[in-house]
This record gives sequence, structure tokens and C-alpha cells, in this order.
Amino acid sequence: MTAFATSPDGTRIAYEAHGEGSPALVLVHGWSCHRGYWDAQLRELSATASVVAVDLAGHGESGVTRQAWSIAAFGADVAAVVDDLALQDVILIGHSMGADVSLEASRNLKNRVRGLVWVDQHRQLSRFMSEVQVRERVAPFRADFVNATKTFVRGMFPASASALLVERICAEMSARPQKIALDALEATWNYGRHVPAVLSELRLPLVSINPRDSAIDIESMRRHGADVVLMADVGHFLMMEKPQEFNTCLARIVQAFARGHRSDA
Repeated sequence: MTAFATSPDGTRIAYEAHGEGSPALVLVHGWSCHRGYWDAQLRELSATASVVAVDLAGHGESGVTRQAWSIAAFGADVAAVVDDLALQDVILIGHSMGADVSLEASRNLKNRVRGLVWVDQHRQLSRFMSEVQVRERVAPFRADFVNATKTFVRGMFPASASALLVERICAEMSARPQKIALDALEATWNYGRHVPAVLSELRLPLVSINPRDSAIDIESMRRHGADVVLMADVGHFLMMEKPQEFNTCLARIVQAFARGHRSDA
């Protein structure tokens, strides 16, 4: 059942919560996606844990009246849901842009966050795009949002991926409200430059799950406190392409976090 929280700017934020237990697992979707991308995780993981899936503002069933589509504002959406449920001990799991959002949510939630799991957002933490480079990369999306998004999404999958899944995600992501999508895309690509400093500020346990075939600089990730777990024969949407393998991987990470202590950040 869909519930609603209210973000600090008054935007209604849709979410659903299943299961029981602590720490709670809070699932944050990526750019131009929605909480339904976590369905396979909600079904399985909620059998043994409290699991929450959030629609960020401008996505899914959440409100669209916000003016500034920033990573900080999305982070406040996640924090509003955690507050609405009165959760005191959470693990934030963010796919793609949702990984950056999880950092901003952690800044709001302070010592209620036990750890972070990134799902294929950052593959290295030593080089980032400048504002000029971001504008150049976003330009094709501004010129022809639908076709640029479909091309972008198709490039995220290996040749072995399900054609039905690829085309479903292409259709959904290319149909997003363009103003929201463009602003959010620019926001997340600009956010990368801030990630090392935010990680240093938060000092939270962090695991990044990435495709094995990606060009990943594991050493640069480790320098900033990120442990890396690799999955074979998957693209960007790991949790949808191989849900069972992903869930097993995620469960191991959650168990390791659960044995630790919450951060005092």
C-alpha cells in the first residue's frame, strides 16, 4: 500500500514499507526511474527485514511541484520518509543517482544511518566532470530528450540482456517529464565533484555493487572508503537483470552492516 510523507518544501513523497526488523533497508531509485524498479527486492528481502522503497519527488507517485530538482532536495525526500516511519536505524541503498541521493539523505539523518550501499553509480572517485563538461554531455538530451534517453539507456545493458526489460526501461525513462529529468540529470552529473568530501564528512561504511565488466578503478574507490563487490554478466540495472543473485549479494552486505555499529557521524 502506498503511503505519503511530506518533504521540507511541501512536496508529497510516496513510499511503501514492508516487513519488520532493524536496521531497515531504504531503497532509493535512480534517475528517471521509480520505486517499482526495486520490486524483486521488496518481495524477497521483506520476508526477513523491514524494507522501504521511495519515489523521489517528480518520480512515480510523488509530487511534481518542486522548483529545484537538486540532489540535496532528493536527499530531503528520503529523510522525510525515514522520519515519517520513525526509523532510528537504517541502511540506505541507492541505485545510480540514488547513490548520490543517499549521501545527502545521510547528512540529514546523521547517526541513524548504519551504512550505505551504492548500486552502479560511481566506478572511480578520482576524476569528475566540470560544469562545462556536464553541460556538453546534457546538450543532446536537451535537443532530443526521447531519442537521447533511449540511446543512453540501451547503452547501459550487455548484449545478453532481456530485450523486453531493455525496451520497458527505455520507454519508461524516456517518458519522464523533461524539465524534471534534465535538471536532475545535470544535478547528479555535477554532484560527483562533491562525493569525496561528503564521504569524508560522513565516514560511513560503504559498499558499491558494480558490473564486473565495467571499467572500475577499485583502488580509487577504496581510497575513499568504498568496498567494491562485482557481479558478472550484468549492466547498469543489476537488481532487475539478475534479481536473485543481486538479493543474495545485498543480503550478505546487510548482514555485515548489521553486525557492526551505527555511525556517530
